[in-house]
Amino acid sequence: MTLLAQFEKGKLLSTLSTLGIGGPAKYFIEVASVEKMQEVLRFCYLEKIPYIVIGKGSNSLFDDRGFGGLVILNKITFCTFGECIVHVGAGYSFSLLGAQTARKGWSGLEFASGIPATVGGAVYMNAGANGKETVESLKSIDYITEEGDLVCLPKEDLEFSYRFSSFQKMKGAIVGATFELSPSLEAREQQIKIIEYRSKTQPLKDKSAGCIFRNPSPYSAGHLIEKSGLKGHSVGGAQVSDKHANFIINKGHATAQDVFALAIKIKKTVKEKTGIDLEMEIRLIPYVNISS
Repeated sequence: MTLLAQFEKGKLLSTLSTLGIGGPAKYFIEVASVEKMQEVLRFCYLEKIPYIVIGKGSNSLFDDRGFGGLVILNKITFCTFGECIVHVGAGYSFSLLGAQTARKGWSGLEFASGIPATVGGAVYMNAGANGKETVESLKSIDYITEEGDLVCLPKEDLEFSYRFSSFQKMKGAIVGATFELSPSLEAREQQIKIIEYRSKTQPLKDKSAGCIFRNPSPYSAGHLIEKSGLKGHSVGGAQVSDKHANFIINKGHATAQDVFALAIKIKKTVKEKTGIDLEMEIRLIPYVNISS
C-alpha cells in the first residue's frame, strides 16, 4: 500500500477549524508519531505535493474552496515530565499543558490555560497572553525538515518576536518541544485566575479563530475596534463579538469570504477613526491546486 493510498480525500476543513469554516482538502492524513511525520514529509518533498500542518485548527482561516494539497493533522501527543522540565509532542493541548504544569507548582505556562492551540501551534505563532509569551519558557524544539530529517533546535538558534517565530518562514513540521519552568507556590492560583478572566471576557463558547488582529503596541486591538463602533457588526454569517471586539465569530453558515470581508471592514474603519493600522494575526490558508 503506497503512502498516497493512505490519504483520505475530500475531508472538510470546516470540521478541523475552530471557526467551522473551510472547504474540502484534496488529501488528508492524521499523523500520531514522529516517524510517520518523517515519512509523510519525505513523500511530499519527493512528489512535490504542497502541504500544511495543523493542530486544533485555531488561528487559521481556510479557503471556502478548501486546500488543493495535503492537510496533515498533527496528533503527536507524548508528554514526559522531569524536574521543572517537560518534553511534549506538538499535537498536545497547550491549554492542558498550562493547567498540568501549574498543578505541579511550576511557573511559566499559566497563561496557556484556555488558549485553543496545540503546543506546535503555540510555538509556531509564539502564542502569548497576560504579558507572557511561549518563547520565554521554551528550551528547544524537535523539528522535521521538508526532506524528512529530524533535528533538535535550541531556541537561541531561532528568531522569535510578537506572534512570530522562524518556523513561519520554514518548510517542515514542529513535532515536539521542551520547556524549562520554575517552582512557584502561586502558579496554580495564577492559572485559575487567568482561565476565570478569559471565560468572562472572551467568547469561548462561540466558533472563532481567536484574536483576529495583533495588538498594535501600546494599544489593544479589541479596544480600538470597540471604540470604532464595530461591536456586533456583521457581514453574512460573520460577526464582531459583542463580548470581545477582537474576535470574529461564526454565527452560523459563515464563509471565509464573510470573515475576510468583515476583517477588511474592521481594518478600514479603525484606520479612519483612529489613524492606526491593524495587522491580521490569524493565518490565511490559501487554496492551491495540484494535478492528482
